[in-house]
Amino acid sequence: MPTPPTPDRPIAATIAVVIRDGQVLLVRRANPPDAGRWGFPGGKIERGETLAQAALRELKEETGISATEPRIFTALDAFDHGPGGDLRRHFILVAALCRWTAGEPVAGDDALEARWIDLDSIHDTGLALSLDVAEVAAQAAALMQTAQA
Repeated sequence: MPTPPTPDRPIAATIAVVIRDGQVLLVRRANPPDAGRWGFPGGKIERGETLAQAALRELKEETGISATEPRIFTALDAFDHGPGGDLRRHFILVAALCRWTAGEPVAGDDALEARWIDLDSIHDTGLALSLDVAEVAAQAAALMQTAQA
């Protein structure tokens, strides 16, 4: 199977950050970048789709969770490197804080597993987290507290 061409520019994607009852929703990724690592549900933004629409769609596809009111709050770089260290793809991940409305996590689409993780012990879970997951979760939790005050 031929290797797909390396895109000349970063790829726009979104991640959905959902916090409920002191827990954050994470998925174990099935595909690069970060295959096998735990991160937020998300994926590429489709043509004509808003950031909010993409976040909610990816959340539903990967976990079965329904949410509303996505609020964009940060952006991250994610690099997919080949075995020799060459850059295959560069993603710009736009994070959206989403309000949980229904459902319990069931892994689907690009996720191997999906579950709620306690925010207070995210560093002590022993899970292989993607870069910046704990920091983005903390930022989202702080944003939620500010909004509720």
